[in-house]
Amino acid sequence: MKDVQIDTVNFQEFSLNVLRLDLIHPHYGGNKYFKLKYNLQEARNSGLLKILTFGGAHSNHIYSAAALCKEEEIGSIGVIRGEENLIEQSPTLQFALECGMKLHFITREKYKNKTNEYLTEELKQQFGGFYMIPEGGGNYVGVKGCTGILNEELKKFDYIFCACGTATTFSGIKISSGPNQKIIGVSVLKGENKLIADANYWMNIFGSEKINAGETRVINSTIINDYHFGGYAKYSKELIDFKSEFEKTYSIPLDYIYTSKLFFAVFDLIKQNKLDPGSKILIIHSGGLQGNKGFENRYGLNCFNSSFG
Repeated sequence: MKDVQIDTVNFQEFSLNVLRLDLIHPHYGGNKYFKLKYNLQEARNSGLLKILTFGGAHSNHIYSAAALCKEEEIGSIGVIRGEENLIEQSPTLQFALECGMKLHFITREKYKNKTNEYLTEELKQQFGGFYMIPEGGGNYVGVKGCTGILNEELKKFDYIFCACGTATTFSGIKISSGPNQKIIGVSVLKGENKLIADANYWMNIFGSEKINAGETRVINSTIINDYHFGGYAKYSKELIDFKSEFEKTYSIPLDYIYTSKLFFAVFDLIKQNKLDPGSKILIIHSGGLQGNKGFENRYGLNCFNSSFG
């Protein structure tokens, strides 16, 4: 795994530092490596050299789990939301198969109850013993792994921003942060911000200070729910245009689901004067770029005129 690179993005009066987790490995880079590494250790320690985990057709988690399990010589099973014909449309699922992951498809309705003990028992009857990793790696050892994202040098930053889907990465960063750092999560999910409660569950488990809902100015650690663009994997022309212009200006690639919304949020907060001038800001680039091709194929995003104005 490569050392983590930090790039600089200048916007208005701010010099923004970008932690390029996306560059640490071509297949399991980003935050996924941190979520998975202790899970695979636990699988080995339990004697179950086979993991089972969950995801959609373009899941970064499925992609990374398949690649890392292949490297670690651990068997892998991906329980996929939807029908088997998704393989034809999904470079992610095709890659997972190439890595040796077995794919098991279940209906979307069944997938909503993926933590149900009856489904777990059904999967055990079909596949035998396995070590289960929740969707997105969102368990205790996943959070523990994410506490390794920040080193001492990175504790000099006043603000640290990251995208949030399960609050696992956010929680690990918050737990390991310095006492005066503000950790700001940008939710990619629509609706009531339950991620704050999810994060506070882990704050309690790890003995860290709990977070609250955001204020008018971003003065404390929190998770913001104003930049989801309609929900998970939803987008608007404004977001697509921002992604295109950002990449053209700064030569840093973004994904559609997480990092585009994250950087949009940071730029918008700066425009609204909601961040303290002169603050040192770090943005966590959590990867996910492998999903772009499948996303573009699904939504036909080439039809957009990707420019501002």
